[in-house]
Amino acid sequence: MFAAGLLLVFTSGSAWAGELPRFSDFRYEGRSQEVAKPGAGQYRNPILSGYYPDPSVLRVGDDYYLALSSFVNFPGLPIFHSKDLVNWTQIANALDRPTQVDFGGLNLSRGIYAPALSYHDGLFYLITTCVECRGNFIITAKNPAGPWSDPIWLPFEGIDPSIYWEGDRAYIINNRAPNEPPRYDGHRAIWIQEYDWRAGKMVGDSTQLVNGGVDITKKPVWIEGPHIFRKDGYYYLTAAEGGTSVNHSQVVLRSRDLKGPYVPYVGNPILTQRNLSANRANPVTSAGHAQLVQTQNGDWWATFLAVRPYEGDFYNIGRETFLLPVTWKDGWPIILPKGQAIPFVGDAPKLPRGKPPAVPISGDFSYVDSFDGDRLAMSWIGVRTPKQPLYRLDKGELILSSGARLGDQAGVPGFIGRRQQHHVAAMSTTVRFVPETEGDRAGLAAIQSDESYLFFGITRLGGKPVVALFNRDKGTETLLASAPLAARGPVTLAIRQDGGTMAFDYTAGGRKVSLKRGIDARFLSTKTAGGFTGTIVGPYAWVQ
Repeated sequence: MFAAGLLLVFTSGSAWAGELPRFSDFRYEGRSQEVAKPGAGQYRNPILSGYYPDPSVLRVGDDYYLALSSFVNFPGLPIFHSKDLVNWTQIANALDRPTQVDFGGLNLSRGIYAPALSYHDGLFYLITTCVECRGNFIITAKNPAGPWSDPIWLPFEGIDPSIYWEGDRAYIINNRAPNEPPRYDGHRAIWIQEYDWRAGKMVGDSTQLVNGGVDITKKPVWIEGPHIFRKDGYYYLTAAEGGTSVNHSQVVLRSRDLKGPYVPYVGNPILTQRNLSANRANPVTSAGHAQLVQTQNGDWWATFLAVRPYEGDFYNIGRETFLLPVTWKDGWPIILPKGQAIPFVGDAPKLPRGKPPAVPISGDFSYVDSFDGDRLAMSWIGVRTPKQPLYRLDKGELILSSGARLGDQAGVPGFIGRRQQHHVAAMSTTVRFVPETEGDRAGLAAIQSDESYLFFGITRLGGKPVVALFNRDKGTETLLASAPLAARGPVTLAIRQDGGTMAFDYTAGGRKVSLKRGIDARFLSTKTAGGFTGTIVGPYAWVQ
């Protein structure tokens, strides 16, 4: 069956000649480069470390929920729950059945963009875009922990839709092309149209609310991620502007009428880091794509994405989720005054303290997954929608089926991984595998895209089993190092990253060996690889 993880039924046996590889004890240990020690009544940013971008936050009663982008990773659309906006536990992957959405043939930065959560009449709504895979859709659930429905596909172009509810009527707001020929690259617009939630279809005319951005004469780019809420007689429209990189920002406009005209705040943007010194210590950059939420006590907070480079604009772990309080000035919300750096520590929301997750997702932490359950934790994800299950769990071992080669965009690799959540991190596992055919391989893969990845593990080269390290940096795959394996037996593989460099060690027959040190890690960065994801690390197998 397919669920939070994938369960596979096939005949298993020992992991020697002719058998599929077996993995045990995936270990992770990570720490942040910045020093951040929250005191009593404080919290630490980011609240979700690693590749958790485009957060959509929702409060229902005294419960809070987050939904995040997942692109072509499957299962996808992770859903988190919290009582205090600080301690978050994953409760679902809203896309956990291959029949819901097909990511076949898509590169790793297509697929699911910028979901938005809402709630009405006892039902949770999740609206999002599947880029290059049929477009915009809605799924629903009575319980945010699932199950979530199959998609209702929507007939409009663009990305980043959200739903605004007014009484018993629903309106969809999203990024579309402007109602004129684009004046420049990145010229987009925000539109609104009514949605008949009972019939599951769009009704009435579409209305353009924002053309280009706050001031089209300045050629603003990529107005996106819009949300509307109402307060004190005004409709507030917040959106990201500037593109999801160093020029990213959040802006706000308001109107007395839902369909405008919307007047921008003269103090825009209400969140950005683009004007701060690039040479500051431990920078947080690229902040934007925010959503505001009001607590049951009347306070306002915002979740948003930002990144923590290890140098320059290089970061491997993707865009992360941050939290800041919102202040109101003269009827306008402000997430962070201009010129202020995003803090790593702040005073926590005035809410009853929530229960920390069993496996931490923020700050410095470590964990071991011993593969001793009946399915993998929800944080394990693969690449693209599998046509058949990829693995099974057997008494503390992960038995991994072979799939496509790494880099084959047309296929689904035999890979299941977890997000790398720190730039100072160590990841390891033990593998039992005997490669019979030249090129067979099993070990750890670190994947940023189909053209930017590494493999570290057991393979067969020149007719002999070896431990080898390969990488691909947008070109062809390159062998960086190898060493012969003298005897059969388990091999423990360890990848260590310290900022911009990586090291690779293995232990076989009781002997620890350093295979390669000082590898430049920047080929796994977003700046080098491109795209919108973060590095995923985990077991991989390719057996002919």
